[in-house]
Amino acid sequence: MFKNIRFKRISIKKSSLKSFGFFLLFSSLIWFFVQISKEYTQVIDIPVSYVNIPMDKSISKEKPEHLQLRIQDKGFAIWYYKIFRPEIKLDLGRAIEESGELVYNFEANREYLEEQVNINFEKARFIQETLAIKFQPKKKKLVKVAPRIRLNYAVGYSAGEAVTLRPDSVQVSGPGDIIDTLQTLRTRELQINNINSNVSGKVKIDTSNLGMLSFYTNEVAYSQKVEKFTEGSVSVPVAIRNLPENTNITIFPKKVLVYFQVNLRQYEMVEADNFKVVCDFNDIHEGDDFIIARIVDSPSFVRNLRLNERKIQFVIKR
Repeated sequence: MFKNIRFKRISIKKSSLKSFGFFLLFSSLIWFFVQISKEYTQVIDIPVSYVNIPMDKSISKEKPEHLQLRIQDKGFAIWYYKIFRPEIKLDLGRAIEESGELVYNFEANREYLEEQVNINFEKARFIQETLAIKFQPKKKKLVKVAPRIRLNYAVGYSAGEAVTLRPDSVQVSGPGDIIDTLQTLRTRELQINNINSNVSGKVKIDTSNLGMLSFYTNEVAYSQKVEKFTEGSVSVPVAIRNLPENTNITIFPKKVLVYFQVNLRQYEMVEADNFKVVCDFNDIHEGDDFIIARIVDSPSFVRNLRLNERKIQFVIKR
């Protein structure tokens, strides 16, 4: 009987403890919700980043990374902003230039800021009315762009001209010491294979290692006209340059074949008289029995020139 009574007392104590804990937790929650439902006034830090920086200006590195906002609102609203810390993007394109500073007025941009952070500015105010950021003017320059575009043509196709870029120069701004040394920009590498028709497109400018500079455009358009090409050959006599007086020289062969590539439209325009192949007497050294022939003149619209024979045998007669 004694054991039963003791067991009953212990059960009552455990039950009471659970009940007490439940009511304590419940009352704590009620107290918490009552507290966060009250209005408070508190200053919170909001992270800030800067966008739309004017291309001709370099802003100071010593600029605020947080803005202080005084909020008078319910406790849960303040708690939300402290936990999730919404970021504000300050559009410096909306700032006013004054005495070497970009001045951003918070009240003038109130609606723009409200859209970003969903804060009712009837109950919140930035401690600062304006934000002034120092800047240095950038130097501007028009810089030539060189293509890094590799075009591999299908058999029988080629191009008579180099790749065209539009624009072929771009406006760049930045610190004067960097701008003054910048002579050329390059596109990113691009390769197109098996081409048998005109090509065109856009390619980015390579801005790697140029983080201090601002580019008014970061891509250019490229194009190239592709044509059907064919190969031909003509027989051209070999001439001797710098032949001393009273010196006779006999060469073999006296003519060589010049091979070339030309587009089909201009094939009929190619004649042997358009080419000139020479050997220079001054290139002959004692013991030599041949001299090297070179093409020194050819039409501007032919390409991939080569000779069937470059070593010309010779005999000198004094």
